[in-house]
Amino acid sequence: MAESNRHMRVEILRFDPDKDEVPKSQEYEIPVEEDWKVLDAINYIKDEVDPSVSHRWSCRMAVCGSCGMMVNGEPKLTCKTSLADYEGSIKIEPLANFPIVRDLVVDMDGFMDKFRKVKPWIVRAKERAEDMENLNEKGTYSQSPAELATFKQFSMCINCLLCYAACPVIANEPDFIGPAAIALGHRYNLDSRDEGDRGRNEIFRGEGTAFSCSFANECSEVCPKNVDPAAAVNQAKLGAVVDWAKGLILPREGA
Repeated sequence: MAESNRHMRVEILRFDPDKDEVPKSQEYEIPVEEDWKVLDAINYIKDEVDPSVSHRWSCRMAVCGSCGMMVNGEPKLTCKTSLADYEGSIKIEPLANFPIVRDLVVDMDGFMDKFRKVKPWIVRAKERAEDMENLNEKGTYSQSPAELATFKQFSMCINCLLCYAACPVIANEPDFIGPAAIALGHRYNLDSRDEGDRGRNEIFRGEGTAFSCSFANECSEVCPKNVDPAAAVNQAKLGAVVDWAKGLILPREGA
């Protein structure tokens, strides 16, 4: 890197499970460029100053969702957050509401369990594909632009988990299934090709699911892809209640 006239103090929360009982902060004074993102500063520290720093990143294009961290107390994608937005110093921590694996890396296993619980895939698609003896006779799944528009917004989620770090319910109830999982489950409930809505609605009506949400709206505020998970949660609540009411009048076999 060319010599920079600008320097910044970067504070990183450090935690080595083999050595530390609790996390601790470590400060670095580094030269920075005007066009750098927060991730560039972390990478510089990792490459040029302290190779022991652990963090997670991949695409650098706000697509993979892996570089989410707390930046001055706010959940951010560090590859998208400009360093120029901060003056003098910056504090970087792992995402809130997740167990820390090491330094800025968090344990995502709990989220993945919640994610799988809502079956975020088209239910019965696989079975129908396996049953197709003649593709031309039985055809494929088709969908109109209007049907796609119904759920497209919720399909933009990249599982960056910023919404979980911002969610006050998860902070108090770690078992809450959370905004991203509900939004993705709801996305498939809205999909005209899917037939698994009844099973998901039973999940949404369960303890620690959609009805645990207090609608703080923090999840939608921090989403880097402009998804509105708070709206998805409330729509999921309504859909789960309507499905329950229909079941009392017109019992049906679920997927």
